Amino acid sequence: MSLKSENLLLENQICFHFYAISRLTNQLYTSILKKLNITYPQYLVLLVLWERDGQMIKELGERLLLDTNTLTPLLKRMQQKGLLSRERSGEDERKVIVSLTPKGQQMKEEAVCIPQEIMSNFSSEGQSAEQAVGLRKALQQILETLKEKA
Repeated sequence: MSLKSENLLLENQICFHFYAISRLTNQLYTSILKKLNITYPQYLVLLVLWERDGQMIKELGERLLLDTNTLTPLLKRMQQKGLLSRERSGEDERKVIVSLTPKGQQMKEEAVCIPQEIMSNFSSEGQSAEQAVGLRKALQQILETLKEKA
């Protein structure tokens, strides 16, 4: 097989590996998050709000790499579940501030074990915690590089 043909093999496509890992990771999160009755995107919103509550929709979108058209229906469903509130800013009516409700804040206590549970599924025998941290750092660097080029 020629080098050009080898370049087109599925297993040689980095994008496929990212795609497959993303799908399988989402499946893993879905099964773990069922007990909290939330979806993976809802979990991501909660993570950002647990770090800093009371953020504008624009800030959430920037942090999660989601546009407003995707984020608004997601936030609406979370509001219906009683996890957060959305209120217009008193300073600027165009801005909507998203805040956790007591139920959303309380869910943090229930979710505290999720990262460890996920990481235990990523680790294979003989893989160290240092390798997992190294992988996360490498992925963060790739993400930052791609964000700059997008």
